[in-house]
Amino acid sequence: MLGVFFSAIILFFIAIAVIAAAVSAASSDKAIEISDNSVLRIGLNYTIKERTDKSPFNTANFPSISSEKQIGLDEILLRINAAKKDDRIKGIVLDIDGIGANFATLQEIRDALLEFKQSKKFILAYSEGYSMKGYYIASTADKIYLNPEGSVDFRGLSAQLPFFKGTLEKLGIEAQVVKVGTYKSAVEPFILDEMSPANREQVSSYLNSLYDHYLNNVSKSRSITVDSLRKIADEYVGRDAEKAMSAKLVDGLKYKNEVIDELKTKLGIDKKRKIKSVSIEDYSAPKEEEKSSQNRLAIIYAVGDIVSGEASDEQIGSERISRSIRTAREDDKIKAVVLRINSPGGSSLASDVIWKEVELTKKVKPIIVSMGDVAASGGYYIACAADSIFAQPNTITGSIGVFGIIPNLQHFFNSKLGVTFDEVKTAKYADLMSVNRPLTADERDLIQQQVNKTYDTFTKKVSNGRKISQNQVDSIGQGRVWTGAQAVKIGLVDRLGNINDAIAAAARKAKLKDYKLVSYPAMKDPIEALLGSSSDKLKTWMMKKEMGEGYIFYQEAKQVLQQSGIQARLPYMINVY
Repeated sequence: MLGVFFSAIILFFIAIAVIAAAVSAASSDKAIEISDNSVLRIGLNYTIKERTDKSPFNTANFPSISSEKQIGLDEILLRINAAKKDDRIKGIVLDIDGIGANFATLQEIRDALLEFKQSKKFILAYSEGYSMKGYYIASTADKIYLNPEGSVDFRGLSAQLPFFKGTLEKLGIEAQVVKVGTYKSAVEPFILDEMSPANREQVSSYLNSLYDHYLNNVSKSRSITVDSLRKIADEYVGRDAEKAMSAKLVDGLKYKNEVIDELKTKLGIDKKRKIKSVSIEDYSAPKEEEKSSQNRLAIIYAVGDIVSGEASDEQIGSERISRSIRTAREDDKIKAVVLRINSPGGSSLASDVIWKEVELTKKVKPIIVSMGDVAASGGYYIACAADSIFAQPNTITGSIGVFGIIPNLQHFFNSKLGVTFDEVKTAKYADLMSVNRPLTADERDLIQQQVNKTYDTFTKKVSNGRKISQNQVDSIGQGRVWTGAQAVKIGLVDRLGNINDAIAAAARKAKLKDYKLVSYPAMKDPIEALLGSSSDKLKTWMMKKEMGEGYIFYQEAKQVLQQSGIQARLPYMINVY
């Protein structure tokens, strides 16, 4: 009775929080009035998704009802472009230290800011401290200011990989690996305690490619040579504010009140008056006149791990995405399709189901792929049949290879838990994939044959889609990871460009001059999303809060344990700092 009583109290408060969050979300949709002579504030201190999450629990501070708003990359780009043409907005103020995005997403935002500058409006950046990613965005500004006691964390990039072999050995668990691909290192964390020579080679290769692109762009924006930037990073000059200014990483050392005074001068207002500003999360652009054209161009968002079935907004469900592609193909009003991929891959079978829909669509109307932060392994599988592939120079792609992991928990069950197993079976392979014993030689050979067959299928489809020989695909495959800049040179990607470039290319191929954009798949209704996933989001928030940076290791181990069947996915979770 006591348990029921306390449970009822807890459920009551959860219900109150749910209703309050829903009401708060509904009220937050009201347009905020924007005054003339305003500035647009951009902070983006949260994880940036491809699309704006409509859920009432889409907040940076989940348990708090008065949480910060978040918007997706789609809305960020749309609003920066709108501000460029909005006479009420006179400039942008960047207040970015860290930013929850990977480099291709940062590139999209950076491109949009550079486009904004063409309007002759100003961009000013100020922060108490800049991270490498934050500085990449800030480098677009006309002036970069730093707090006199702050720093610019400009010290190069590093990629850290967790290894779990020692943990598994302590638990008495053996990871039985079957794979194809010299560089297919998704399995390495479970069988090694450090990178293999091949993996170290590919990580070094793509990390330096990311770094080269970063330095080249900063060099152009800041008029500092690439060699000088390398030296600045090697000597970690930015750790000291005075040295950061001497190295021209920033234009001045100012406190916030001094920056505000400069902004007032730029806006031509009296020092005693307040600056009128609006955050990018609250900014609503003037409504444009609706186009009369009946033509449509569809953007299909394929984001997350590739799995079978419907899945969620944060996964690529083979049924859900296939249905979206099929709907776009069969709709006569839709003249072209852009498939936006941000995925490390996943199930090879689910990838093949989606690939088929892409191939069928290509026969009927143009379909162009736009790659986000990652479009690798299964993410590349679903892209390879398209008419053309666009990627950012710092997109992670390739990883053409497959693998399977079958855990052997026999020692764990026997020695750690005291559990033993016995069985009766009617056929030789009836208990294949049992985790309570090691694979036999015959079973391992059987699985290896299936993995080899899947790899052969994968490389054939890439060969047909990219119009290159299967041997050539194999030579650049083998599970190797490439950046977008490298992928263009080896034929895996056609052009470097952002999502708007892909949309423009699709429109040209379909000979469209006037069209409306439509997005698929439809995101879940906010209330449905609230009721269906609030407990999962609460659990995720609590674990992130408790584990901090260690959460990414838990997440990776969990993903591996949940995998079933042969996988075409990126080797490990890439964490670039």
